[in-house]
Amino acid sequence: MNNYIPATQPTIYFIGVTTGSSSIMKVFPKWAKALHLDDAVIKGMDFQPHSDPESYREAVTFIKDNPLSLGALVTTHKIDLFNSCKDLFDYIDPFAKQLGEVSSISKKDGKLCAHAKDPISSGLALENFVPENFWNDYNGDVLLIGAGGSSLAMSVYFTQEKFGTNVPKRIIIANRSQPRLDSAKEILKGLNPQTSFEFILNPTPADNDKTLASLKPHSVIVNATGLGKDAPGSPLTDGCQFPADSFVWEINYRGDLIFKNQAESQAGSKNLHVEDGWTYFIHGWTQVISEVFHIEIKGALLEELSSIAKN
Repeated sequence: MNNYIPATQPTIYFIGVTTGSSSIMKVFPKWAKALHLDDAVIKGMDFQPHSDPESYREAVTFIKDNPLSLGALVTTHKIDLFNSCKDLFDYIDPFAKQLGEVSSISKKDGKLCAHAKDPISSGLALENFVPENFWNDYNGDVLLIGAGGSSLAMSVYFTQEKFGTNVPKRIIIANRSQPRLDSAKEILKGLNPQTSFEFILNPTPADNDKTLASLKPHSVIVNATGLGKDAPGSPLTDGCQFPADSFVWEINYRGDLIFKNQAESQAGSKNLHVEDGWTYFIHGWTQVISEVFHIEIKGALLEELSSIAKN
């Protein structure tokens, strides 16, 4: 049996690994005030990656059965939780179905809803620093290190038909274990005929170095492994060589961020733009809060929340 205590105030949960260390625990009360959700609170639910399916089911069932438990943001466990709990949801949005993951749990009209918000939030973050028409102008590659939910979501974002010819021609997904690669290949097949996908098994950081060295200039390289936040380290060695004129994205914003430091050490010589995960964090949370509390967050209100979070 779980030890979850029924909520006595409107509550959003954060399902992660080390949720107590996240900025959102200090930021959310300020956001709640700005959004006039004065009695709303946030609570963390921590699980080790790839936890027992029954533990995920207990958490989702608890949220489902408690009236003041309004929903949750899910990180790290997006795929495992979806696979363990999909029968518990009354509504699953198209991105969640396509990707086989859930990042947002909410309630609407008595139904428990699962959404995958990462294609939206990762896209908003990427558009913040990758220039418009980048793929048509430079024809670089994409390297997504890690085959989890974030990489799948970015793959969906990059290859949307609305972009016409402005899509990457080559996306490489590298992962240290084969099962996740096999799953990613199955989920992403047939996305966009203009984009060629490669799924590469790289058990060690040295293997990732070799894949990195194969990229064209003007590429986008993303650390989507969780290393640097959920676990220490980097998916690359200190001897790695980034391609010139590229964008390097560390999607974490807290932790030791060794990957980001490795990129920054080459930023001057290679003309790299190095980005952390702060903007992704803002969009990721505001997308889910919008769903859970049924409010619209964009424009000036989004800017206000971002400013509040930084202070």
